[in-house]
Amino acid sequence: MNSYDALVIGGGPGGATAARLLAKAGWSVAVVEKASFPRRKVCGEYLAPTNYPLFKELCILGDFLQSAGPEVRRIELVLKDSTITSPMPRPRGAHAGWGRALRRDALDALLLNSAAEAGAEVWQPWSVVGLRKSGGRFVSEVVSKKNDGAAEIESRVVVAAHGSWGVGCLPTQLGRRPARSSDLFAFKAHFDDAALPSDVMNMLVFPGGYAGMVNTDGGLLSFSFCVRRDYLETLRRASPGVRPGQVVEDHILKSCTGVGGVLAGARLRGEWLSAGPIRPGIRKRFEDGIFFIGNAAGEAHPTIADGISMAMQSAWLLSQTLSGARARALTDSDLRKVGRAYDRAWLRAFRFRIMAAEAFARLALMPRTHTLLLPLARAFPRFLTIGARMGGIADEVVAST
Repeated sequence: MNSYDALVIGGGPGGATAARLLAKAGWSVAVVEKASFPRRKVCGEYLAPTNYPLFKELCILGDFLQSAGPEVRRIELVLKDSTITSPMPRPRGAHAGWGRALRRDALDALLLNSAAEAGAEVWQPWSVVGLRKSGGRFVSEVVSKKNDGAAEIESRVVVAAHGSWGVGCLPTQLGRRPARSSDLFAFKAHFDDAALPSDVMNMLVFPGGYAGMVNTDGGLLSFSFCVRRDYLETLRRASPGVRPGQVVEDHILKSCTGVGGVLAGARLRGEWLSAGPIRPGIRKRFEDGIFFIGNAAGEAHPTIADGISMAMQSAWLLSQTLSGARARALTDSDLRKVGRAYDRAWLRAFRFRIMAAEAFARLALMPRTHTLLLPLARAFPRFLTIGARMGGIADEVVAST
């Protein structure tokens, strides 16, 4: 039996952050990650400067700033034939620079390596296929995705950092639900030679969904979007044989002529990635010794471009409540107390963000509201700055030091 103080399921930004911080606090930690790195991931890839104090604590700030794309100083709304621009909100604390984007294959490897350097043991590529509690400790069944080898990992605490999009057999995972026409599917691709201004992140609103563009590292444009199931099916029927990502890209460019020539001379790098249906909403944060972080705890609509930040910041909140305790001496009563403290901190930090993102998504997904949104944005461009701030993009969860 492999025994640890904590098992972290998932080695993405949230899981790797939790593993690093708990290992630095003296906990023995195992991280089980099912994918081999580097790996591409459906994600908007933008990171606000509110993450920089945490990056500093994780000892990756210098590497991030050296590798990431250009500073993002402006936010744009592209709707039909119009483009409205406003300044990107800044955090209230003192941070150097602005937010930037970094491809997930680079970011994830950077964070997981940081966790390993702090002493966390990385099981990769392995999957957790079973989880039970025995004698006050968890026993997790894990299987190697490389050679089908099997093992068991015993831990006092389990941290669920596996996201919310995958459906599995674990008690920490969401179950299947019937397909609905309003289900949202997410897509992402990178482009070479795009013409988006270097300091801009834009949001495109189109019939059936919303999209975002930002310049990331390596001179690439990161283009991601969410589209309703019913619109996606209609578009695919109208263009048989064309891949879904390309079908929706064509639809977006026809609907949002205001985006101009951003992609006119651009070349697709690789393939379109897809995931979903996505599951925005607030879920449980603690249950019987299991702590949930990232999308497993709660997921905001991608309208606020804050998913990576929420995953990492929720991991930091959890580490603050757990790291002061001696893992092997934790009783069930102690864990419930820690769980309640983490739950309160999580809700204070993220509940309003998720509610604001839901409101923005409803505006974007209801075509009849577009006739109201466009005149408002034209008359009051700072509406975009205020909206981004309401979405939590400038909220500081990790204090500057």
